[in-house]
Amino acid sequence: MPICFSDETADDVWQNAADMFRNGHCEEDTNSRGGLTHELMHVCFTIHDPCQRWVVSRCPAINPAFALAEVIWIMSGSNDSKVLNFWNPILPRFAGNTPVYPGAYGHRLRYKFGFDQLERAYSALKSNSSSRQIVLQIWDSSSDLPDFDGVPQSQDIPCNICSMLKVRNGRLYWTQIIRSNDLFLGVPHNFVQFTSMQEILAGWLGLKMGPYVQWSDSLHVYDRDISKIQTKNSKSTGLNEDTLMLEKEQSESVFDKIYSLMVEFSSDNFMLDSLIKTVENIQMPNSYKNILYVISADVARRFHNNQMADHLMDSCSNILYRRMWKNWLERSNNSKTL
Repeated sequence: MPICFSDETADDVWQNAADMFRNGHCEEDTNSRGGLTHELMHVCFTIHDPCQRWVVSRCPAINPAFALAEVIWIMSGSNDSKVLNFWNPILPRFAGNTPVYPGAYGHRLRYKFGFDQLERAYSALKSNSSSRQIVLQIWDSSSDLPDFDGVPQSQDIPCNICSMLKVRNGRLYWTQIIRSNDLFLGVPHNFVQFTSMQEILAGWLGLKMGPYVQWSDSLHVYDRDISKIQTKNSKSTGLNEDTLMLEKEQSESVFDKIYSLMVEFSSDNFMLDSLIKTVENIQMPNSYKNILYVISADVARRFHNNQMADHLMDSCSNILYRRMWKNWLERSNNSKTL
């Protein structure tokens, strides 16, 4: 029987799943290329308010700058590993040390299959909002199925298979299908990635958001991480009050601006002295400016200029981002690899 977790926020459904693993309520232990895992099969998450996409109770904290940078990277259609690795230097351990990531979600959605799936989905739903045929394809059997001897064709095989979009009662519903889902490392980021896309496309279409449903065929935690699944009280953290909804033309322009800046920030010849001036002078809606402040603060931190990072985060009006940033700093100060 499927296992279902349903609540208002991503944090609540994640905590409920984490409790099951911590309490040893797993169906079986399985071996994988990454080691022994504790697994629950056929798990359904439902987030009724997808704007509350952040898992803020996870301890150790996730890096909000990397999560936001990844959303920009996906929406830009990029597969450039160097850009994303800047905000997560340990990513090559999991996805491979290559110039491009072959499984990059955004590149597959916007370029790999010869057309822009997001553009097509937008146009189709704009013309026929009752369609049940809107499926965004990520999985590509020609490159993702293992070899005949069962060996993966690369380190970066997509965990996300597809997205199914439907419009009902003026709301955009989003169902995400995931073949393999790490509760500790992957789920908090999957929530951010695809609920953000849901909100962005709802904005393009002029719709409200319906629930976000995530079907994880194999929800698991590696044995080496099971003791790391800790939670803390997140009720005082506050809610995400920023909106990502813009008309399509403005939305695409904003993503182009932020991604161009990310390419500049991650280049070998970037000079930190220009960071604050560059960020403060750029014009965009406040919710996206807040994203840029968080991403830029992590740039300053990685250049060991904590004073500049603090200045940038002080300019961010999103209280949730600021509190998550504080949690991230507490974690990163205890590690030299983050």
